[in-house]
Formats: sequence, structure tokens, C-alpha cells
Amino acid sequence: MRTVLEHIEELRKHMVRILISVAVIAGLSFVLSIRQFTFEDVTLPLPYPDPANNLASQVIDFVKNTTLPKYVQLIVTSPGQAFLSQMYASIFLGVLLSTPVILYEIAAFISPGLYENEKRLIRNIMIPTTILFIIGCAFGFFFVVPFSMDFLYGYAVSIGAQTFITLDELISFVFLFVLAFGISFELPVIMWALSTVGLVKPQFWKNNWRYAVVAITIFGAVITPDGSGITMWFVALPMMALYAAGYLSVRKKTTSSRHSQQSG
Repeated sequence: MRTVLEHIEELRKHMVRILISVAVIAGLSFVLSIRQFTFEDVTLPLPYPDPANNLASQVIDFVKNTTLPKYVQLIVTSPGQAFLSQMYASIFLGVLLSTPVILYEIAAFISPGLYENEKRLIRNIMIPTTILFIIGCAFGFFFVVPFSMDFLYGYAVSIGAQTFITLDELISFVFLFVLAFGISFELPVIMWALSTVGLVKPQFWKNNWRYAVVAITIFGAVITPDGSGITMWFVALPMMALYAAGYLSVRKKTTSSRHSQQSG
């Protein structure tokens, strides 16, 4: 039986590994760029040392071209804004690309206190959890953020105002939105896992859907980067749909298990 101090020391080890993974990827993103190299008519994108045109700046340029409407101009309003924005982008890339490591270290920390069937459950959901996180981030980035930008800036265009956005506002808006969708897409897996291990009965999700709507709405308001009260619904509404999908998957699994037991 481990003592509290031993648990804290074990947690520290896992946290250090997570921080090292994030720091290494963030550091590489800040000093390396991706360039096209041609070898015998074969072109490959490869890393190349170039801090002035690093991967973070290339990601920011991609974000700008993908999410901003053509009529919105990106501006820098202070000397250190571009530098800090590239640092934020590097850290975000470090967290995003370290997701498999983060999930593994979390699972490794909690697994000693679990039963064998619970350990098996965690192993089974590692890949779906990672895939859903990536899908959520991609959905938020390629669909929701561009729609949100065009929707919100459309009101400025309607009154003939010039449209600008600072670099740090763009980075915070996009990255928080992407992270919010990555997290929100984990909801069905969390519901399925809690019901599978027996911590929550499937009927619980149906009986408490009103509280879930309130909690999801609050989450959407907290996680979205602006105070318009509109963008939170771009997070909350898909999460409500995911909640329904999670409940249906749990109910289907429960029904299948009951039929299997009856057949046996």
C-alpha cells in the first residue's frame, strides 16, 4: 500500500515526462521550419533550422489563411506581439502533438489502482480518445472558427466599418476554440467509460439531461475566448449532440450486453 508521499512522487514523475514532451516539441517548433527538399525528382517536407521563419510562424500563417475572411486584416500593435504569439503557437503545438504522451502518462498513473477490467477499458479507449480529440480539433479549426469569424465580422461589414484583428487576438481565439472542441469531442468516450465500469448507470444520462445542458452551456461560456455570448453556442450545441450520441452508444451497449446474457 503506497503512502501519500509515494503517490505524489509518482505523480511528479509522470508530470515531468509530460512537461518534457511538451517543452521539446515546443522548442523544436520555435527553432525549426518545414521546407521542401527535392531528391531525384522526389519532393519531401523536412525540418530545417530557421528560427526567423520557424514552424510556429508557418502555423500562424496557415491559421490566418484558413480562418480569417479575406476582408479582415491581421495587424501587430506592439513590438513583442509577434514574438510572444509565436511562443504561444509553439506551446500549443507542444500540447497538441504531445496528446498521446499526455494520455499515456495519465493512464499509467491511475492504472495501478484499477482492477484488471478497468485497466483493459483504459487500454481500449486510448486510441478512440486520441482520434476523437484530433477530429474535434480539426472540426473546430476548419469549420467552426472560419464560420464564427465570418459571422461575427459580418456585422462590422454591414455598417461599413474597417475590419482588423491583432495577432494575439487571432491566436487566442483560434487556439482556445480548437482546444475546446478537442476536449468536447471526448464527451461520448467519457460517458461510455463511466457506464462501462459501473460508476454511472445508463439511465442516469437520460434522467439528468437538463443538468447536462446547463453544464455544457456554462462550459461553452467559459471556454470560448470572447464575451459576445454567441460563440459559446458554437461549442455548446455540438456538445449537446455529442451528449445524445454518448447516451445512445451507452444504451446500445447495455442492450447488447443484456441480450448476450439472456442468450447465454
